[in-house]
Amino acid sequence: MKRIICSIAAAMLIAASAMADEGMWLLPLIQKLNAGAMKDLGCRLTPEQIYSVNHSSLKDAIVIFGGGCTGEMISDQGLLVTNHHCGYGTIQALSTDEHNYLEDGYWAMSREKEIPAPGLSVTYLVSMTDVTDAMTKAGDQNAARQALQKAAQDSNPNCRVQVTSFYNENYWYLIVYKVYTDVRFVGAPPASVGKFGGETDNWMWPRHTGDFSMFRVYAGADNEPAAYSPSNKPYVPAQSLKVSLKGVQQGDYSMIMGYPGSTQRFQTEAQLQSMLDRQAVSIDARTLRQDIMWKWMETDPSVRLKYASKYAGSANGWKKWQGERLAFKNLGIIEKERQKEADFMKWVGKNKKRQAKYGDALEKIKNGVEANTTALDMQLVGETVSTIELMGFSSAIQNAFARGLRDGQDSTAALEAAIAAQTKRYQDYYEPLDREEAAALLKYYQAKAKPEYALSVVENVDIDAYVKDLYDNSVFTSSEKLKAAVAENGFKVVRDDPVNQLMNSILLTYTKMGLVGGMGGGRRPAGGNAGSDDIREGSKAFTAGLLEWQKGKATYPDANFTMRLTYGSVLPYSPKDALMYNYYTTLKGVMEKEDPDNYEFKVPAKLKALYEAKDYGQYAMADGNLPVNFLTNNDITGGNSGSPVLNADGELIGLAFDGNWESMSSDVMFEPDLQRCICVDIRYVLFLMDKLGGAGYLLKEMNIVK
Repeated sequence: MKRIICSIAAAMLIAASAMADEGMWLLPLIQKLNAGAMKDLGCRLTPEQIYSVNHSSLKDAIVIFGGGCTGEMISDQGLLVTNHHCGYGTIQALSTDEHNYLEDGYWAMSREKEIPAPGLSVTYLVSMTDVTDAMTKAGDQNAARQALQKAAQDSNPNCRVQVTSFYNENYWYLIVYKVYTDVRFVGAPPASVGKFGGETDNWMWPRHTGDFSMFRVYAGADNEPAAYSPSNKPYVPAQSLKVSLKGVQQGDYSMIMGYPGSTQRFQTEAQLQSMLDRQAVSIDARTLRQDIMWKWMETDPSVRLKYASKYAGSANGWKKWQGERLAFKNLGIIEKERQKEADFMKWVGKNKKRQAKYGDALEKIKNGVEANTTALDMQLVGETVSTIELMGFSSAIQNAFARGLRDGQDSTAALEAAIAAQTKRYQDYYEPLDREEAAALLKYYQAKAKPEYALSVVENVDIDAYVKDLYDNSVFTSSEKLKAAVAENGFKVVRDDPVNQLMNSILLTYTKMGLVGGMGGGRRPAGGNAGSDDIREGSKAFTAGLLEWQKGKATYPDANFTMRLTYGSVLPYSPKDALMYNYYTTLKGVMEKEDPDNYEFKVPAKLKALYEAKDYGQYAMADGNLPVNFLTNNDITGGNSGSPVLNADGELIGLAFDGNWESMSSDVMFEPDLQRCICVDIRYVLFLMDKLGGAGYLLKEMNIVK
């Protein structure tokens, strides 16, 4: 194992000092790779204080929040902070028209007022162990993976264990996590603060968003994971972060720890071009859907609440892809990748051993991409007709009913349980909106699809008339209609509902494209996928070649939602000639952007009053202004949302929540002059919690450093 770690270190050692601001680094390797560069930038912590297997370290305060964000512990009583947009879906799910925590904000003024959040989990990293030797020597890697996971699971009760590949299957780690499922909502500002600027400001600088929310993790009496119970106690973490009110200055050291989701820095020109083509399909389809959603959301606060999370989830990727495509053009990303590959092949061609190992890697990847001839067709189906909500109810109920029967339930009980499981989905459903979307998406799909993939159920028919008949006659348009129909005729009404004809027509289309499986994302290639195998094998060889060739450049692995560290500095940037952006914004900018007639730029009256009185307390800067957001050059991506931004002493100075528009190609290439991480200043977080929300009592359990 020591030999393997050293070999990884050797491949990256020059990079660690040469490109200190770039990289999503594996924590077990920072002692060998990054310690010197981090110290040179100003870090005052040792690698052991950041990541240790045998002792408490900063990594013990960092968590996976839910299924796609990062959070951090800020007290020894289980208090956790993450982004508002990370808690958005949970807050929306807990809200009702009478208690709209999303729009109005909420603060629990006692532990008893903290609201349980069913389905929400918080996951702690226990350990990462290099198992590359065992995996590469194994004749059957699947069997080896299962054996390693079973052995680790047996010795780590109450944990989740997985073997994860890095560098496209060239290196492997066994990772142990501990998952807590009793998580309760403590508080958040109203959406007019936590999502100030909406999609208009998303991915943009200057930014003025109070993007945070707070939760508390609970555990059993032994501090171990336990199902929700009123008797559970606040979890006592191995470490919680100190919270700094010292503020930030240009050039200050900054460090981010978290769970970046996915990057494509080892992908080839062929793969990147395929990605851009698929993005174009998604952007057009989502524009259509989102315009309809927004129209209905503007008509009724109740509809806005139902669709707030759905709209935000769709719009985030929609806008990111637009920015990414623009950045690809402006920064010449494809051209740079093409040149890199040409230089790589020249290097390969100078040595017969390298030719044998890497000579056909790029060609294999290209062939694999070209073999997937239905990629754009599948993207079109997935972004349009497959998103019609009405079908989702039918599919979910029939699948749950079948599972109930397999588990030994009688048919009546199985059907009742299946319908009951959809209660929350119906609470967040608005039939007129879905009806309009269905008509628009069916028309759009039929106009764009290849003739062989057109939906037979709507061929040569008036789609508006078809959709009217479908929604008028389907029992799935409301829970009341469904329950009444089932009470009268049982499962027959579910099985014979007209929406199933539409669903079957879509499934038939997927089958024509070479996929089998259901509507719920379980589709898979029929009979294997030679293109996929070529891409996997070629990518492994290409990445191995890059590790050997690019010893003077950053060769950290692509993000894969495992804990990483990135370090850099607080910095401004210049997006274009003669324009310089400052590295921070203040509350004054919120007031300058205010537009009472625009939902995205409304400002709460109390926040305006605090601004006018300059009632900022201990959270003001030296000049008397209140900081809101700031910039660093830390290397992050999706999944890092909610990650702690730490100073040279490992103290919390902010939360990472976004990237900037000019470097939206950063998942593919790091652009040091342009790439910035947008962070909410922890002083603004505490100000909003204390002065706006009246929850200053929470400060008493934090370790505040002034």
